[in-house]
Amino acid sequence: MPEELPPENEKKAPPIDRSAWSRPWAQLKYFTFQPAIFPRLLGQVSPDAKPGDLVAVYDKAGQRLGAGLFNPRAKIPLRVVAHGADPFDESYFDVAISRAVSLRRELFKLDEFTDAYRLINSDGDGLSGLTIDRYGDTLFCDLYSLGIAQRLPRWMPRLHELAGTKTARVHVDHDLGSLEGIKPSIFNETNAAAPRLVKIREHGIRYEVDFAEGHKTGFFCDQRENRKALARFTKGGRVLDLCCYTGGFSLCAKVLGGAEDVTGVDLDEKAIEQAKRNANLNQARIKWVHTDAFAYARQMAQNGEKWDVVVLDPPKFIFTRDESGNWEGRQKYEDLNQLAIGLVKTGGIFVTCSCSGLLSLEDFEQHVIKAAHRLKRRLQFFDRSGPGPDHPIYSNCLESRYLKVLWARVI
Repeated sequence: MPEELPPENEKKAPPIDRSAWSRPWAQLKYFTFQPAIFPRLLGQVSPDAKPGDLVAVYDKAGQRLGAGLFNPRAKIPLRVVAHGADPFDESYFDVAISRAVSLRRELFKLDEFTDAYRLINSDGDGLSGLTIDRYGDTLFCDLYSLGIAQRLPRWMPRLHELAGTKTARVHVDHDLGSLEGIKPSIFNETNAAAPRLVKIREHGIRYEVDFAEGHKTGFFCDQRENRKALARFTKGGRVLDLCCYTGGFSLCAKVLGGAEDVTGVDLDEKAIEQAKRNANLNQARIKWVHTDAFAYARQMAQNGEKWDVVVLDPPKFIFTRDESGNWEGRQKYEDLNQLAIGLVKTGGIFVTCSCSGLLSLEDFEQHVIKAAHRLKRRLQFFDRSGPGPDHPIYSNCLESRYLKVLWARVI
């Protein structure tokens, strides 16, 4: 009697011959098109692969998948920067940088109305682990990858040539830098040559950016189009900007939108001082309040105060996907939105934002709706928005969407 063959799905895969693979290489354990390869997804790595190397990436079946930056000590040991069967070398990065700058300067022509924008958006430009914001003649570079840090000095002259900039500041988070093995001291000379303060323009408004004191890059380019859009609703009105930071929405409401009265509130004392300087740059009279947004909103509700337009743009409240660990952040969104909605006149405009990347747009919207319904009020949503076109995302990394903005009339 002939031997019975095992079922098709029980056949063992033939052994993979790795001898012809491009070196150094890394192989994935599972099929994925994601750029971030965490340890559980990473299989074998060739012994000659060193921290920071550009490695050829192969899938679990042994097919060429692309290329990535390898660092065994990192939380993300492999960052896939390019996908495809063709071999990649260091010239890939030159092409990616040129493509990124061209998108902003040639396709979207951002220089026509601002000199502050995201020049490189990490995974969204195929340069995982690197974000660069342009502020006038200065580039602010945020590094998250050892491989990027090793190459950035070589790229810098080309970046300046393409962007028309002169100086750069490089930031490396202390804890992340230690984990990745990045030595910030290699950028001391670069940082020393850059100014601490720069002045920028955006839609006719001037701002001062303080790299030493500002949060992250000192000025949030991602809200540029939303700041301008707010001006449509503020003519002659009374505007409240909760969590105003350095006053971007407040200034647009006043200078572009012609608001009669604008109040900006923030707990960060240095941000409020910066907001005052920004207002002075534009000769704009705005009331700045240094206090906690929760406490201020509660007090204004007790006082019976109402505004025609209320903008709420709080800091990130959610830092984990674990529901047991993020419930407090979700509750903060509901509570603060409830307080803010209560300060909007009937028929007034409410603009609310979330920069928590681990909170989906749909979940954020539900928290805002709950907040409104607790007050027995309804929201007439008329728009959803996010960052401008200088913050693109790749289709295989949709989770890099973080900024969510809801626009509504309060009924």
